[in-house]
Amino acid sequence: NGIDIIRIFDALNDVRNLKTAIEATKKYGGHAQGAMSYTVSPVHNTKYYVDLAVEMQNMGVDSICIKDMSGILLPYAAEELVRELKKVIDLPIEVHSHFTSGVANQTYLKAIEAGADIIDTAISPLGNGTSQPATEPMIASLQGSPYYPDDINMDILMEVSEYFKELRQKYQEQGLLDPKVLDVEVNTLIYQVPGGMLSNLVSQLKSQNAEDRFQEVLSEVPRVREDLGYPPLVTPLSQMVGTQAAAGMLLNYFGG
Repeated sequence: NGIDIIRIFDALNDVRNLKTAIEATKKYGGHAQGAMSYTVSPVHNTKYYVDLAVEMQNMGVDSICIKDMSGILLPYAAEELVRELKKVIDLPIEVHSHFTSGVANQTYLKAIEAGADIIDTAISPLGNGTSQPATEPMIASLQGSPYYPDDINMDILMEVSEYFKELRQKYQEQGLLDPKVLDVEVNTLIYQVPGGMLSNLVSQLKSQNAEDRFQEVLSEVPRVREDLGYPPLVTPLSQMVGTQAAAGMLLNYFGG
């Protein structure tokens, strides 16, 4: 159906689970992108991700993606990671982050300066918050630098933006788009909750008439994650951890 780049990841960064998908993608002419689920913990460091990227490169992927689903990759950590990856990886490096914690624009800028080849953004009406950094200001911030993309037509982007502004308004009025997911949640830097998980938690608590306990549930996420051995909070583990944290808090498993 026209899709050419297949982003392949494992929630636990177990490359054995990527082998079949990589082989199938390449067999049928697709671009197999190996994605590393980024997280911060006592057992995750720059060397861990560099070694992981080398394993993926040896498996035959066509590019490497740093998948920061929670928006917790900080600017100087991104600079260091991309710089170290560039020393040993001969493939394009893409950085994927979310604006959940409010730092992704700066993270992208430092990653670009360190040699990142691609960044993921979203058109401004649906950007920021738990989404990707907004496209237009990210492009504008690169003006006057050697990284400015001269082939992007800002006038067309503005037309696209106007179209999605109307859709955003429509979905907000219908209750399909919760304004909460468009906010910056700085507590993400502590709780490491990715955008999709944040949206899911809001939905779960709303269905239980317990939206007022949102911060309490967030505070339980690190405890559940530690009990499970610090897994990256990405699908499906983010849903598992989030559901356990919500159930534990609402049913007083944790003595709350």
